[in-house]
Amino acid sequence: MSDAMARARAFFLQGIDHFERGRLDEAAQQFEAALALAPGRASVLSNLGLTRFHQGRFDDAVAHLQAAANADPEQPSTWVALARCLGQLGRPDEALTALDRALALDDGIAEAWSLRGNLLREARQLPEAAHCFERALALGADPELHRYFLAAVTGGEAPEHPPRAYVETLFDDYADSFQQHLLSSLRYQGPERLVQLLREQGATRFDAALDLGCGTGLCGALLRPLTGRLEGVDLSERMVAQARASGHYDALLHADAVEALAGSPRRLDLVIAADVFIYVGRLEVVFAGVAHALRPGGWLAFTVERAPDEADVQLLPSLRHAHSEPYLRRVAAAHGLQVRGLQEAPIREDQGRPVPGWYVLMRSG
Repeated sequence: MSDAMARARAFFLQGIDHFERGRLDEAAQQFEAALALAPGRASVLSNLGLTRFHQGRFDDAVAHLQAAANADPEQPSTWVALARCLGQLGRPDEALTALDRALALDDGIAEAWSLRGNLLREARQLPEAAHCFERALALGADPELHRYFLAAVTGGEAPEHPPRAYVETLFDDYADSFQQHLLSSLRYQGPERLVQLLREQGATRFDAALDLGCGTGLCGALLRPLTGRLEGVDLSERMVAQARASGHYDALLHADAVEALAGSPRRLDLVIAADVFIYVGRLEVVFAGVAHALRPGGWLAFTVERAPDEADVQLLPSLRHAHSEPYLRRVAAAHGLQVRGLQEAPIREDQGRPVPGWYVLMRSG
């Protein structure tokens, strides 16, 4: 082995060590140094591509992974990683082609079947997506998560709630682009509409409010002038960090909705949940927590997607839940909440189409 190749190998191994310890910047530097000495080495290119992926630099990741695949097209893991990056960039057809290359080399990769299923689910090719999720399950993929995926595309029996790890990871990954994507791409106006509905009911001042599923703080910006003490809670730690940076909240908690409500030490005047219950599923436990946390006369304001009257709760191919009007009224009554407003209107857009939903106000008796 030449001196240059020995040095390249040393840089490469140091890069692997940094990557495994989560030191991504240092890993990238070592892989770049290795590439300078051994240009075109597939193993270095693929590891640098993975590092760039975890840094959120998806264009760079694709460039390096494609180069690695060109240098050594017989490595299925490279094609799977490339497909994941292409999916992040909104290039599903190319991602599917990369997955087909991976599965042609090794059809026993559960991750490849799972990725393929989700790309087909997003393309509304539901029977094909179901086949992929079944293959992933048979190959040992996370059973809780993939049965959830499978129920979404088949209309089969769904769990009462989505897997917590799935929701937490989804919004951790989404945190940096969440606010701009909602407002610019999805034409989301949930917080503004809910606050306007509260104003129309004469609810314009709250001593204590809880923003349930606060995300990056879109509701917080509107509620801060109306609230004496404003708290926020979110399942995503990265979302909580974004909300904290907004400066709108007196306190923030990294927890799920049920935990936050059960642990609330005060009687709240308002609980607001904009675009949150679509990731919760059945609402009985949450409404019990709301009823515990609200003072008499306190408000619950929330949005949900609309389900047919006969459905109660419906898991959609989007992996979100929809709720019917009779179900919302029944659960409210069971927990001493009076429906004071229920307005049908689009929640957001999905692939350019309005998503029908409910804007709901309830009041504690």
